[in-house]
Amino acid sequence: MRRSNLRFILPLLLVTSAAVPPGAQEPPSPPGSQKALFHLREVMVPMRDGVRLQTVILTPVDRQEPLPILFRRTPYGVPSQPPVPLPPPLKELAQDGYIFVLQNLRGRFKSEGVFHLSSWVDLSDPKATNETTDAYDSIEWLVKNVPNNNGKVGMYGVSYEGLTTAMTLLHPHPALKAISEQAAPVDQWMNDDMHRYGALRESYDFEYAVMEQADKDKNTHFPFETYDTYEWYLELGPLPNINAKYLHGLIPYWNSTVDHPDYDEFWKKEAWVNQLHASTVPNLNVAGFADQEDPWGPWQIFRHAEENDPDHTNFMVAGPWYHGQWQSPKGDAIGLLPFGGHETAREFRETIEAPFFRYYLHDQGKKPAWQASTFQSGSNTWRNYALWPPREAKPTNLYLQPDGTLSFTAPYAPATQNSYREYVSDPANPVPYRQRPISPTYPGGDWRTWEVADQRFVDHRPDVLSFVSQPLEHELTVTGPIAADLFASTSGTDSDFVVKLIDVYAQKAQKNEWDSESGPKSGQYAQSLNGYELPIAMEVRRGRYLASYETPHPLPPNQPIEWNIPLRDRDHVFLEGHRIMVQIQSTWFPLIDRNPQKFLPSIYQAAASDFVAATERIYCSPDLPSHLVLPIMP
Repeated sequence: MRRSNLRFILPLLLVTSAAVPPGAQEPPSPPGSQKALFHLREVMVPMRDGVRLQTVILTPVDRQEPLPILFRRTPYGVPSQPPVPLPPPLKELAQDGYIFVLQNLRGRFKSEGVFHLSSWVDLSDPKATNETTDAYDSIEWLVKNVPNNNGKVGMYGVSYEGLTTAMTLLHPHPALKAISEQAAPVDQWMNDDMHRYGALRESYDFEYAVMEQADKDKNTHFPFETYDTYEWYLELGPLPNINAKYLHGLIPYWNSTVDHPDYDEFWKKEAWVNQLHASTVPNLNVAGFADQEDPWGPWQIFRHAEENDPDHTNFMVAGPWYHGQWQSPKGDAIGLLPFGGHETAREFRETIEAPFFRYYLHDQGKKPAWQASTFQSGSNTWRNYALWPPREAKPTNLYLQPDGTLSFTAPYAPATQNSYREYVSDPANPVPYRQRPISPTYPGGDWRTWEVADQRFVDHRPDVLSFVSQPLEHELTVTGPIAADLFASTSGTDSDFVVKLIDVYAQKAQKNEWDSESGPKSGQYAQSLNGYELPIAMEVRRGRYLASYETPHPLPPNQPIEWNIPLRDRDHVFLEGHRIMVQIQSTWFPLIDRNPQKFLPSIYQAAASDFVAATERIYCSPDLPSHLVLPIMP
């Protein structure tokens, strides 16, 4: 649900020394060390049910005037001494002057109570406590007990901290004047961390549940016996072996996952965003187009708040970032891909995030004049939009042709060709989701950038279909929500289909490549981008849930049916000379658990003998025109 591979966020304030007791003076700095910029005070803040939460208050040493409070709530631990030197992600905010407050959630580290790795909110029950009520109670205490605050509170955070920020929208405290939820999950069965439309994100769900629930006093990394987790998960076999061999029922969230395979009341209660229908507090939503964890939630919060936004206080920011990259020091590239000389993370904080809080918490500057601001990939430029999606973006069908090409012309039907392409999907040899060896999700590693990894490592597998356009004669700009509409069949009774929209870089001489696309003047670097297959959008749908998320149904064998696969919002320019590619496959391992391809009441109870190979067909005919829908700008 929320991560700790975002280790550049936690070191904003995390350190290891003992905290200064409340009321005590900080010890003098050792000779030659940097002077602390904040006074640190640790307190236990009481909630309405008597549970106390460990909270650290950092007050600037050089500011005397009343200041607003910037508040973050985390499951990952709070600092024990002031940050020295000031971390880059805090620099732009600290210049304006804030009292920074960081709090451990219930049941984490010194905070009392029980930690639940879910986000249920029932505001109709006056005795219920949750992240919404805990934030409300904490703000109530802070504005009354933190010296020299000006009565205004802001909240922000990435990932889990984004979740606890966003959930204040359901019942905000009157002193809460602005928030910035960044990469916040909203519905863990439908999308974000743990599932994609009911397809289990196996490696992430398992590894994250262990990290947060194995020990309340630390973040635990599962000790894999082998470095290549593809091999480990394949040898593990069916999902019941996780508890049988390793967890033994001791991790509550994993138990909930396997006990609730379908979209039942457990998951519907967890989907807190369904209670949101208005912009109750000015909110700067932030999302990464290449976020490997929470790419979906911020867009859902933005759209739900937009249902009632008369004062236009609901804003959206997005860029070609991995999870939380906008809070890294520079953000000048992702993986091998440069951002054309832009330091997008610093630019975001200087020109968007800091001015947003400055306007609402310091009464200085101007309100954003746009509804959405993006750093557009391909062109490597910042774009502001009065409305999102922009009205001028025209939904346009890009058709999959039976000869393996792509065209904006509907499929033809030559007598000499089949109206479909097919492959055999074998769960015993699943398509890896990134190049092997696949390192563990935590700690960090190459997990961050896999969503922009070159897809040439799979494009000639017999169980991956590739459809490719001719080189583009002019730039093609895609701005808004993308979707796939497939007509497909399987010889089995259940199946997955994964769709990838890919920008294939031109095969050019090295000099032209880095001249035309602002890459660094490095022969090795330019060569690596020659023919690069850059994923722009990727998603999976699970067949058993096509008719109903609540009640799974078997698929009719060898019968083509329609698969609607949302590919989320994007803003990307396919450059002249590049080609558009669509890849289709039925396994994506171990990111997504293996579908047995034989219908079962629950995949989570499958036995090894249930997994069977299946023939998958993608239809490309006038009657069954598989296509993508691209929002093309004029």
